[in-house]
Amino acid sequence: MQPVSPHTELRRLALLGRDDLYQQLNTSPNGLSDSACTHPRLSHKNRKSTFAARLSRAFFTPFNFILMALAVVSWLTTVVWPSNETKTGLSALLISFVLLAGVVLRLWQERKAGNVLSALSAPLSCSVTVRRSGALCSIESGQLCVGDVVVLCAGERVPADLRLIITHNLFLSQSQLTGESRVLEKNADMLPDAHGALSDYPNLALMGTSVVSGTAEGVVLAVGGQTVYGSQLSALGHNKRTFDGGASSVAGVLLRFMAALVPIVFFISGLRGGNWLTSFLFSLSVAVGLVPELLPMVVNACLARGSAAMAKKETIVKNIDAMQGFGGMDVLCVDKTGTLTGDEVVLEYYLDILGNESAEVLDAGYLNSLFHTGTDHHLDRAVLKCSSMPGQQDHFAALSAHTEKLDELPFDYERKFVSILVRDGAESRLLVKGSVREVFARCRFVFHQGERLPIDPTDDSSVRAVVDEMTQDGMKVLAVADKPMAQQTALTQEDEHGLTLLGYLVFFDAPKPSAAKALEKLAQLHVPVKVLTGDYRQVALSVCRRLGLEADHVVTGEALERMSEDELLFAVEHHHIFAELSPVQKGQIVRQLHANGHTVGFLGDGVNDVCAMTCADTAISVDTAAPAAREAADVLLLKKDLGILEQGILEGRKAFSNMSKYVRITASSNFGNIFSVVLAGAFLPFLPMTATQLLVLNLLYDLLCITLPWDSVDEADYRFPSTWSGTTLGRFMRFFGPISSLFDLGAFAFLYFVLCPWMVGGSYGALNAEQQHAFTMLFHSGWFIQSLWTQVLILHLLRTRHVPFFQSRASGALLFGTLAGLSAFTAVLYTPVAEWLGLTALPAPYFLFLAVSVTLYLFVVSLAKRRYLQRYHALF
Repeated sequence: MQPVSPHTELRRLALLGRDDLYQQLNTSPNGLSDSACTHPRLSHKNRKSTFAARLSRAFFTPFNFILMALAVVSWLTTVVWPSNETKTGLSALLISFVLLAGVVLRLWQERKAGNVLSALSAPLSCSVTVRRSGALCSIESGQLCVGDVVVLCAGERVPADLRLIITHNLFLSQSQLTGESRVLEKNADMLPDAHGALSDYPNLALMGTSVVSGTAEGVVLAVGGQTVYGSQLSALGHNKRTFDGGASSVAGVLLRFMAALVPIVFFISGLRGGNWLTSFLFSLSVAVGLVPELLPMVVNACLARGSAAMAKKETIVKNIDAMQGFGGMDVLCVDKTGTLTGDEVVLEYYLDILGNESAEVLDAGYLNSLFHTGTDHHLDRAVLKCSSMPGQQDHFAALSAHTEKLDELPFDYERKFVSILVRDGAESRLLVKGSVREVFARCRFVFHQGERLPIDPTDDSSVRAVVDEMTQDGMKVLAVADKPMAQQTALTQEDEHGLTLLGYLVFFDAPKPSAAKALEKLAQLHVPVKVLTGDYRQVALSVCRRLGLEADHVVTGEALERMSEDELLFAVEHHHIFAELSPVQKGQIVRQLHANGHTVGFLGDGVNDVCAMTCADTAISVDTAAPAAREAADVLLLKKDLGILEQGILEGRKAFSNMSKYVRITASSNFGNIFSVVLAGAFLPFLPMTATQLLVLNLLYDLLCITLPWDSVDEADYRFPSTWSGTTLGRFMRFFGPISSLFDLGAFAFLYFVLCPWMVGGSYGALNAEQQHAFTMLFHSGWFIQSLWTQVLILHLLRTRHVPFFQSRASGALLFGTLAGLSAFTAVLYTPVAEWLGLTALPAPYFLFLAVSVTLYLFVVSLAKRRYLQRYHALF
């Protein structure tokens, strides 16, 4: 029997009457009993990343899939069907160990970030008022159970999916859930049928929505991941695959090289030896040698190091893959308020319609902000601070005491103003505050010198001139209007017409002193900033001009709605300021930038930013942001400063650069080795190296590369955005891999025709079986050491576009690690371990040849690197 969909269950419960609902959920109007809450019930499950989710994210990556496949191949060729040369499962064990080590490293780093996030979230956790056993009590949202009766007030966030049972003037904002900016009125009525979206059901309050005004009580129907919001977050979590997309591209190149080389090795080995099963197994073993075995571990180490470095700079990286998003970011979208400007807005002026200071306008605006019970807003806070002005405390205290609130219609993004009905004596009065354009459109009168005068047709241009002058100076302007309402005690939207314009409240949102410098640094890193704001066009234009942003043209939300697909594509690409946007339009712009091929970052802190954040490749927020914004973020800043983002971008690019060094240099070296095996198979009577030796060689080299995440990075390598590319990897492998094969052929000739006959006592064909075995061991040892030395030293040559050791020096850890490792691994030939690997000690003359060969190889690769840079302008 298939489980019932959570959404289907919500629809069913929305149709029930109150009594049936209580019976279904084993609850009552008094809420759950304390004993019922102790029984196993469907309780809130933390939507933070569980260990199982983190483990899945760390384990199932494109690189790990390749290693898992190679571990299986290695196990088959060394355990199930072993040849004489490969009688143990060493290679399979080593690959499995490397894979698990990379997973553990990633889990460890993400756990550290998770601990910090938990500490940050603790003081910000959401408390909820519920009825239990008939009494009101406050609990943490994580303790909610299905059947709890939750009490909601204005300004609160709905903590679960609720069926409303009592409402009073309840209006909800669902912008976080649906992306739509409208505010919906909700009630507790039973529905006649269940059609349409759950968010449109008038008797449901869904988790993640906010109470704009009014009060309500509701029964919990679903919590955590079972809610509509929880299911949306789970789905959105799978959309950000920029890093995995690039990783898949790189993995695809490696697989294509395998697919091309394995058949060639199979046929050459089969034709030479005649044993096709052995040849098939050896060809699969060769595929193991092509892949950089420590790839997942080095990638995770690079990302983890970048994440740790950011933690020291007041930045918490929730998902270490976001470090790659930082490195690849080539467009940063930001909201204006709090990012380019300060969080504190100041009420500068309160003016009548002609621009003169007016106490009547301030009083009306103050009462509107005081009695507005919707979501807390920084403009209302700025108005209310007037009550503490010197000499005005008594005036505003008396004004508040003698005024009674009767009703309100909350703000929404369609009307763009707030209406409050008050009684300040015998009669009622409607006070309206909001968008100048929308409020003035509903006015029939203006207030001037104590009189209400009819609006003249020319007043529209006069109002626009006064307001434009202020907005061009970076001011934000709200209109204040009123209307006598006789004895009326309730409001409808029809009442919001025939208003009298009193004047304006003028606010100044000053640009941050640090913003201009941060924008300049981001421009130097080739990360253009696009401003996406809901504020007025003129205000956004003024602020951006003060900060030196390109401000020739501003695209408004209204203009955006009229654009065709081609016009939208052009607008988001060539313009940098977008104003008067709804939350949905912010997300639309981010999606279009991504479709244009950009890696997009978005910095936001409000509920209205969540839509855009979930569309961005890297979502960035601050620790003081709305809970929904913190939830959607990949990266959390402990300080809202664009300068920190510059550091994040640099760390991301450095992590990418070091990952690229390892992947490209190692893959090209391995490709050269495999190509050499293919060429050697055409004339050698034995393999130049066994599959196990080839794997051990790769692992020894990989171990020396484990310090790469701590390598220094040239400035030229982090000056521009960078992303994974299988195309450039394949090009790099084809260009540098065959060079090592040419020198391998020279080594083969020296070993086969000079050193081995001289040491063993004759050419291979003239020797007996025991001597041939000694000949082969000496040959294997000679090529093993040359391959190790050339691979390690070439790492220093190709890690930089400059001259190594002089113009660009590796980090001390990498330099010491590689030199010490070369010495130690060369010395292994003179220990009993060598015999276990099928190797033997090399004579002194060999090292003279090695010195000459390696020197020539480095010289040739230096010339090739210069040619590569001339053609492609970058190594990585």
